[in-house]
Amino acid sequence: MEADITSQAAGLAGATDFSILSLFLRADIIVKSVIIILIAASIYSWAIIFEKIKLFKKINLTSEEFESKFWKSKSAETFYNSLPANLDDPMANLFKDTMQVVIKSRSRSNLSERLNNILEVNIEKQMNIIDKSNTFLATVGSTAPFIGLFGTVWGIMNSFQSIAISRNTSLAIVAPGIAEALFATALGLLAAIPAVVAYNKFNSDSKKYSQRLESFSKKFLSII
Repeated sequence: MEADITSQAAGLAGATDFSILSLFLRADIIVKSVIIILIAASIYSWAIIFEKIKLFKKINLTSEEFESKFWKSKSAETFYNSLPANLDDPMANLFKDTMQVVIKSRSRSNLSERLNNILEVNIEKQMNIIDKSNTFLATVGSTAPFIGLFGTVWGIMNSFQSIAISRNTSLAIVAPGIAEALFATALGLLAAIPAVVAYNKFNSDSKKYSQRLESFSKKFLSII
């Protein structure tokens, strides 16, 4: 019995190619679709990850530079007038949008309260820009394993169908479908794990930056 299984396995290894490309080409249209979706999701996730890393590195540096210049300036209005038209820093945009309201405001009554509300709205606006694409990472992290599991179930179903049709339980009949199924599961995990780790990291960085904007807003409001 053991000799038969060994011989079947040896014959399978010689006759069947289990490379990634071969597993994909042998799969049916459903499993192929699952594999393509997971590969595309993984590629796009990594593109977002690299973009977010560059973004947080950039805004941390530009915001630090902006704060340094702001506190060295003579007055908020003087500093506002010296700012360039196009700003690519959330903190600078927060300051600019708020100062526009201060300058245009004719009434000074309840100015502090109105500015506080405006700052909250502007902080939310800037954070929405920063947090863009985080939803995609969260979606991939939560759904990719289940998409891979669907491919796994479908591949195993194909294996049992092959057994039923051929009435042969040899490894040569069962192994290809199981290999395709496990390949789908592996891709699901490959897409999900980096997405979840990156989402948690960027979510933490986003909260820290949001606190930084709130701290600046309070100091800015106190001098206004």
